Amino acid sequence: MEKSEQIAVIEALLFVAGDSLSSADIKRLTGFSDEETAGAITTLISRYRNTGGGLMIAELAGGYQMVTNPSCAEWIKNLKKSKSSGKLSIAALETLALVAYKQPITKVEIEELRSVSSDWTIKVLLERDLIKIAGRKDAPGKPLIFATTKEFLKYFGLKNLSDLPTLKEFTKEE
Repeated sequence: MEKSEQIAVIEALLFVAGDSLSSADIKRLTGFSDEETAGAITTLISRYRNTGGGLMIAELAGGYQMVTNPSCAEWIKNLKKSKSSGKLSIAALETLALVAYKQPITKVEIEELRSVSSDWTIKVLLERDLIKIAGRKDAPGKPLIFATTKEFLKYFGLKNLSDLPTLKEFTKEE
């Protein structure tokens, strides 16, 4: 198969997937080698970046995904306004931030830090697949521990957890 055909196949997979695909997923689906897969992805990323169109290939959650170009955000917001907003509440964002920065973390630890019950918020975050049960803590009662998911990374446009902003980035420099 020619390189241009390999690129087209991977582009079609990314378009149809609607979710991120890892290099391993792409190789499994296509049978392409590591070099062929990496070369095609690099070409696609470059091609979309250079055209300045409404789509691009982004590296998210350990994989690659076809996404909209941030320069089109204003118009996409207008479209989304007409649909139900999937926004997270302040309580959900607070809880999610605690899980992201303190993971693995128990419900009791979350509630101690927030000073309110987090049952409902944790349920919503689990349903939206932004957090997951990562096991049990070796403590009395063996409480569940929570961690973020790949969906969390995609929701916030992160490659991995090290892309989270640090506390220094939130404080004003004098």
